[in-house]
Amino acid sequence: MTFVFRAALVAALACAAGPNALSAQESAPPPTVTVVTLQPQDVTLTSTLPGRVHASAEAEVRPQVNGIITERLFEEGAEVSTGDVLYRIDPDSYDAALASAEASVAQAEAQLRAAERDSERLQTLSERGVSSSANADDALAARDAAAAALEVARASRRTAEIELARTEITARLSGRIGFSDVDAGALVTASQSTPLSVIRTLDPVHVDVTQSAADLLAWRQRGGSENVTTPNDLEVRLTLADGSSYDHTGRLSAAEPHVDEQTGVVVLRMTFPNPEHLLLPGMYVQVEMPTGNIGNVFLAPQEGVTRDRRGNPMALVVNGEGVVEERQLTVLQDMNDDWVVSEGLEPGDQLIVAGIQKVQPGATVNVEEREPQESAEASATDSETDIASAGE
Repeated sequence: MTFVFRAALVAALACAAGPNALSAQESAPPPTVTVVTLQPQDVTLTSTLPGRVHASAEAEVRPQVNGIITERLFEEGAEVSTGDVLYRIDPDSYDAALASAEASVAQAEAQLRAAERDSERLQTLSERGVSSSANADDALAARDAAAAALEVARASRRTAEIELARTEITARLSGRIGFSDVDAGALVTASQSTPLSVIRTLDPVHVDVTQSAADLLAWRQRGGSENVTTPNDLEVRLTLADGSSYDHTGRLSAAEPHVDEQTGVVVLRMTFPNPEHLLLPGMYVQVEMPTGNIGNVFLAPQEGVTRDRRGNPMALVVNGEGVVEERQLTVLQDMNDDWVVSEGLEPGDQLIVAGIQKVQPGATVNVEEREPQESAEASATDSETDIASAGE
């Protein structure tokens, strides 16, 4: 009996308290959420592509004659200009070869003069009838042979001059020279496979990136380029390996008119100014390239977009009556701190960016518009607080 009485008493108290509790809930003010009012706009879609830096020009320094290196005339890693002497090869044997060639030229000139005199004398005698015309013809042939021999000697002398000049190995390209693989005393040959050094032009530089053929087709269909197989003035930006942005913008300069059969990608070449020589050949970078313009899309802050159990993007918005609605979104790509949304939002929608955990679809809420400046100031204040705490 006592148990039955206590149970009845608890039930009576619950019934008495029920309307009061319900009244208290009804009288509680609706929660306040922070929103961002969205309007459609035109944006430029971009694609982030991985790439490698290449020198815009590169020349291997190689000997063109055989010999012993007697002197290296540059500092490794320094800037060189076209025509600068980089190495000297022992020129003694080439000096001797040039002297011999000059002597051969002098001998051939003397022989030609003698042949010319003989030809003139026999021609005169033949005209007088003193000598036969056959002798005159032989003398004329000998003169022509001496003239040809002189040309051969002069060509040999020119070859000797060229080989002597090549004992000074000069820069054929302006740029920054790398390490030297040889020093004074090393024997080099004209046919060796190893270059003595390499010169690279580092301003500007090329960045080669790969893009799938499917993305390239979509880009062209969106009007990203009239003809991607020819250079154009498409402006691109660069992100370095440490995540920082490169200060200078580049341009799409060329595209390989070929799709790799194994990977299905096309190689695109970008050209970037590099006055500080911050970009070095072989460096890994990421290129942010515009892929087309699209209109009537929304830039939704990423903190206001979540995912359902299937991974589909969704968001909570406040309609004109102050009621929360759930929207399924179509996201094209990210852009800085926003998502580019093509479907699921309407002009004037108030996207909830703070207080999402306090509301559910169908709930009535109060809204508070987020000010971008206030958000930035709050972030700066938090950073200053963190720095002060670290200093303490």
